[in-house]
Amino acid sequence: MGIQFNNIPGAGLVAPLFAFEVTSGGSYQSESRLLLIGHKNAGAAIADNVPQAIGSAQEAVALAGAGSMLAEMARVAFLNAPVQETWIVAAAAVGVARADTIKVNSVPAGGGVGTIEIAGEPVQVQIAAGDSVNTVAAALSAAINTYFNPLTGASLPVTAAVVTDTVTTTARHAGAIFGDLDLYVPTTIAANAFVGAALTLTNTVAAAGDPDLSAALASLGDDPFDWIVSPFADATNIGRYAALLNDTSGRWAYNRQVYGHVFAPSTGSTAALTTLGLSLNDRHLTILPRIAAAGNATPAWLWAAGLVSRIVPWLSDGVTGNVSRNQTGLVVEGVKAQRNRATVPTYAGRNTLLRSGISSFLITSDGRVAIDKIITSYQKDANAQPDETFRDIQAIGQLVAILRFFRAQLSYEHGQKALADENPGGLGSLSTPKSIKATLVHAAETMEKQGVLENARGFADRLVVQRNTENANRVDILAPIDRVNALDVIAANARLYSQYRAA
Repeated sequence: MGIQFNNIPGAGLVAPLFAFEVTSGGSYQSESRLLLIGHKNAGAAIADNVPQAIGSAQEAVALAGAGSMLAEMARVAFLNAPVQETWIVAAAAVGVARADTIKVNSVPAGGGVGTIEIAGEPVQVQIAAGDSVNTVAAALSAAINTYFNPLTGASLPVTAAVVTDTVTTTARHAGAIFGDLDLYVPTTIAANAFVGAALTLTNTVAAAGDPDLSAALASLGDDPFDWIVSPFADATNIGRYAALLNDTSGRWAYNRQVYGHVFAPSTGSTAALTTLGLSLNDRHLTILPRIAAAGNATPAWLWAAGLVSRIVPWLSDGVTGNVSRNQTGLVVEGVKAQRNRATVPTYAGRNTLLRSGISSFLITSDGRVAIDKIITSYQKDANAQPDETFRDIQAIGQLVAILRFFRAQLSYEHGQKALADENPGGLGSLSTPKSIKATLVHAAETMEKQGVLENARGFADRLVVQRNTENANRVDILAPIDRVNALDVIAANARLYSQYRAA
């Protein structure tokens, strides 16, 4: 076998010399980024359409502003994925900001404590004996504007102003996504002074408008962002996601290979969600459902950030097999279950959503939100035939892990080489179809041991590596990958006997 040198000449050295050149043998380490798209507060430090890395929820607050969509998304993301590499990018809000009024009608003469929930966060007001409705309204407005949850770090997505007995709340950002922002007087809190007719809640200005994410998406360039959370699932922005990620000229194209997958929430009835899902067919897009008019305390942007960040550490783990695992039952931190449990999708409802290209969620027995099954919207192949190859989100994570590992191994072993049919001298400077095939087989065996693909022997049998007949500098490869599948269903026949029959 010939020894390959990059810097030491193979001939011409006469003077005595003991020399070592130092090169890397190649040691692969996977990396995966989570990107959050959202709005910043007016005057916030972060510039629009410039992705920035953040190391904590506090850093997101410093950049995007307390209570902003981006800061709150980052907060929930870090609750579920504390060490995940996370980036944010701000997109300009457009349209009309939602406004609501909270009219204080009466207060208990003896005083007490009043609680109202805004976006799932409890805002409390101490009421002294003899306080007037105007005094309580002023206290409520101040409590909203200064609200901070020291345990979770949460701030509110609204600001408040007061005139006499009426508080007006205004969303921090314009946009239709605030259309179902939740303001609610909880009845389960003992002696809540705001229960009953004490308050009148009225939506006075309807939210409207969807942002143009074109510049924010374009700003990603060819930087690696595997998992992209966007709160916006309007038809126009869904079209922009397709343009960003398509396999012909987008991030999945052969000449870019930077990958990415968008998750977006959509709120509607099961029928409306099913209709949306059936209108889509994109393996690079996942729709996360919220049931409309169900008492959704958690806003859509936090719902999406929570569900996605809970599964991203597994989807990014192509080393221990986590990327391949069933995700059912993973509890999502920082989000609340809908209050109307009667509208939670049943098994039949979840099955319908999943068969229509929409993901599904669970509510646990103790009232927490959990993952059921996350899928892409891909349902049919190019010939409109049913195809489940890219349905499961695990398939996308596995594909990214496999392709990156294969590329790295090929680069380590065959970068800066010459190409020949045979290498009889065993020269380190030459690669052959046979040696390239051996590299890929070894890589597949490694990924098999890491629980990402299976049947490495079958891969080796089916793998084709050959020189291109038109381009002598090119090798063509057919790599048939058999991925590991999530264990989603166990079907058993529990056959009961009064007594086993004799054999």
